[in-house]
Parts: sequence; structure tokens; C-alpha cells
Amino acid sequence: MASLFSLKSHTALVTGGTRGIGQAVAIGLAEAGADIILVQRDTSNTATKDAIEKLGRKAWIYTAELSSPEQVAALTPKILADGHEIRILVTCAGIQRRHPPEAFPDSDFAEVMQVNLNSVFALCRDVGAHMLRLEPSPVTGRRGSVINFGSLLTFQGGLNVPAYAASKGAVGQLTKSLANGWTERGITVNAIAPGYIATDMNEALINDPDRMASISARIPAGRWGTPEDFKGTAVYLASKASGYVSGHVLTVDGGWMGR
Repeated sequence: MASLFSLKSHTALVTGGTRGIGQAVAIGLAEAGADIILVQRDTSNTATKDAIEKLGRKAWIYTAELSSPEQVAALTPKILADGHEIRILVTCAGIQRRHPPEAFPDSDFAEVMQVNLNSVFALCRDVGAHMLRLEPSPVTGRRGSVINFGSLLTFQGGLNVPAYAASKGAVGQLTKSLANGWTERGITVNAIAPGYIATDMNEALINDPDRMASISARIPAGRWGTPEDFKGTAVYLASKASGYVSGHVLTVDGGWMGR
């Protein structure tokens, strides 16, 4: 059974891995046997890299500002030129901007869409093209696995976050479209949609007593999620265990969407 979830000899590229969900996912993949390429703004934060290396796995940091289309375009060629073979892609980086819809600035909308959607598309395209050139892995039985991060706002509209909702709705559809093109060619493409998770991105909600109470009352699990709740989900979608799962948006929300 353990072999179903093994990622031994695989390398994963992870964005958003310096903290929160992305950090937990990167460490979880390493715990399953993968080496990790971390995409960060800079090299000042080495906490995730250090944690991975303590597990006996390899870790590398590549720098790119995801709000820059030029830096995103240069990223995959740079990584591949260094000889890396990427079997797993996890796009977890994201930003949030909150304004009333009638006052939402063009600049904030464009920035959210670039980081949360455009960079995801570019990385999926470029890494996916690389994966298609690989032979199927004897460990997972396929060429690669792509795991994008959506949100509850892949399905819902939220309040005062039209750019974020638009970007995450699009990530869900992008995931399905890529799965239609690549699954029969040996690449599974899925998304994870987190529920309400206690991370820095949700500080505005956590610090609003009324919103915090109303949200918490609806969660059947009786608690907000934590980054650790995503380790198993990511390993599952990257491993042989999910070989027949593609084009799916998996909610990890404590039952929120079922209520």
C-alpha cells in the first residue's frame, strides 16, 4: 500500500512554498520521497528548504516574481537548463486584494489575475510541455502530475474580492481544460480548493469577529483548517494512488461545500 503513495526519485516544482499551505505541501511531498524545487521572490527565507533537507531530500530555490510575466517566462527554461526533470508541478502561490466592487482598482485586479491565473497558465504550459517529453514513470505510471490551487471562490463569489474570485474560478476551468488535453498523454491535472484555513491570507477575516463567527458556524468539522491538512491531499494527487483522477477540483474544506 505504501508504494501507492511513494514519490521516490521524483522532483516537484512548488510555488508559494515559503509559508502556509504551500510550505506544508512542499514538506509533505518531500516526506513521500520527492526532491523539491521552490520558487520564491528571493532567497532570504530558507525555512522550507532547510526542513526538506533535514528529511534527507534535496531542495533548490529559484527566484522569480510571479507578478512579472517576463520573470515567469524565464523560470522554466532556467530550471530545465540546470538539468532538472520535473514530474510534479504545484502552483500554490496567490495574492488577495480586498475592495468594494464599485471601487476596485484596475491595477489591483490586474495584479491578482497575473499572479493567481496568468502565472499558473504559463507554468502549466511550460512545465507540461517538458513532462510530455518524458517517459512514463515506473513509480506513478504516468509522465507527470499538475496540482493547481483553487479556492472555495472557484465555486462561490465571496465578498469584496472580485479579482480573487475571478482568478480562482478561472483556475478551476483551466485545470479541466488542461486535463482534457493531457490526461490521455500521461499527465493528470487536478486542483485543490481549500476552505477557510488559518493562514496569513485570511487575517482580515480572522480579525473580524462577526465574519469569523458566521464562517465558523457553517463549517461541519467545527474548526478552520490548517496547512497540515493539505499534505495528504497533495501526495495523493501526485502519486500512483490517483492514477485515474484528472480534471477534478478537490475541496478540502471541513465539509463547507456540503452544507
